Amino acid sequence: MPELPEVEITARRLDEALKGAVIDSALTPGINTLKTFDPPLQSLVGQPITTIRRRGKHLVIDVGDELSVLIHLMSAGRLQLYDKKASMKDRTSRLLLRVDGEARELRLREFGTKQAAWVKVLRRDAVEDDPALATLGPDAWPDPPPLAELLKPQGARPLQAVLRDQRVIAGIGRSWVDEILWLAKLSPFARGKDLSPDAEAALREAMLAKLGGAIDHYEDVVKLPIADKLPLPLEVHRHQGEPCPRCGTTIEAVHYEDYILCYCPQDQTEGRVLKDRRLSRLLK
Repeated sequence: MPELPEVEITARRLDEALKGAVIDSALTPGINTLKTFDPPLQSLVGQPITTIRRRGKHLVIDVGDELSVLIHLMSAGRLQLYDKKASMKDRTSRLLLRVDGEARELRLREFGTKQAAWVKVLRRDAVEDDPALATLGPDAWPDPPPLAELLKPQGARPLQAVLRDQRVIAGIGRSWVDEILWLAKLSPFARGKDLSPDAEAALREAMLAKLGGAIDHYEDVVKLPIADKLPLPLEVHRHQGEPCPRCGTTIEAVHYEDYILCYCPQDQTEGRVLKDRRLSRLLK
């Protein structure tokens, strides 16, 4: 799933390219994609794109003076700009906004068969009240609040779950939580309520360093058209079996049904290799 850095660079690149462009037509080939009917999708036609911005993992396209398009890419969606119309045979298309006399097309594509990505056309003054945004915690970057006030109420929940909970703090997912906890030298299963002030400070610093560093990396390497797969600058996540970049210990992983958690035993779990959840389920 695209996380805060990936959505941020998408918003920046598209905003640079499309600010002021007038929408000539709007289509939703994905039958499950559009989640609202008032205002209608066609109310976007003839209106200029004023801003494309990010909130958590969501994209917001401000259109004209009164409307906004709220988009969640979910796990397999991508918002990309093309110099030609989508083929009628392209089954990945979910939303098509054609601009500049239909010479260019802002296209929401989604890979796979789930069709989970969604779009809402909202009045500008209702965007922050939409349940998708109203329930979000503060953004994890660029200026999250002191983490104690976010973590202490979470009780015994492990950090790797709390930091991915968008209601607690917005923007972090499965990839970047591994990176942040590794940089902070904290166990994925440490409890937020048990962290010392020094550990809280290290976690906040690691959050800013990892997310901000990824965005800086993308600023250097991501150009239009945005690739389907971005070059994520990951050091730990997806690197199980490789040496830890910091200490050389083999990076280990905990496998869940639909994702993996990666960590360095030496730096994060006092040398302990955590149980593989797949094996634990088989032994029950």
